[in-house]
Amino acid sequence: MNKPEKKQRPFVDLIISIVIPTVILMKFSGEQHLGPTGGLIVALAFPICYGLYDLIGNGTRNWVALLGVISVLLTGSIGLLKLDPKWLAVKEAAIPLAIGIGVLVAKKMGFPLLNKLLLNPAVVNIDVVDEALQKNGSKPEFDGALDKANYLFAGTFFFSAVMNFILAKSIVTSTAGTEAFNIELGKMNALSYPVIAIPSMIMMFAIFYFIWRTISKLTGLTLEQVMVGGEDESKDEN
Repeated sequence: MNKPEKKQRPFVDLIISIVIPTVILMKFSGEQHLGPTGGLIVALAFPICYGLYDLIGNGTRNWVALLGVISVLLTGSIGLLKLDPKWLAVKEAAIPLAIGIGVLVAKKMGFPLLNKLLLNPAVVNIDVVDEALQKNGSKPEFDGALDKANYLFAGTFFFSAVMNFILAKSIVTSTAGTEAFNIELGKMNALSYPVIAIPSMIMMFAIFYFIWRTISKLTGLTLEQVMVGGEDESKDEN
């Protein structure tokens, strides 16, 4: 039997990964509370434990969760080892940069990641789309649109890398292991969502919309005909 897919909980993710660590870092890192070291450990424990739960508790290969855990561990290491804050900016940029490069390398090797995300047989009627493309002689044009979308997909990670570096470099300037460092880290954590995460999501939605418009234009199919189960529902309605 297939294992049921994990239910997405974006609000819970936001609370545990952003809100709670930010509050602890900015409000409870003083000597009268947890102290700089204790505040950093407790704040980072939330996203680390949540990420490990996602990896181990659900028994899934969630590479995003794994990268998230690694990223948080590196942040904690920089703070606990009292390294130069510049390494935080380097770390913040390195992970999305590596993912973006990975997307381009995967495409060159014939394994375009965006194609796997968008043209999922569990969601899209691949055979119906391919048949329509072949019939209209528009397969080459569609493949060109997918190539363009893959470059745009990689571009979202390059955007994230640049913005992460700028945000970390401009905000976190205090010595690691101090209360000021923790407060700045919390501020960076809070700003990363509106400054980086939301624009990146908007870019992703724009890419998805571009691909859908391309499919609709080149095949003449409706959304119900393209989506798995959509055609059956349309027939039932009729």
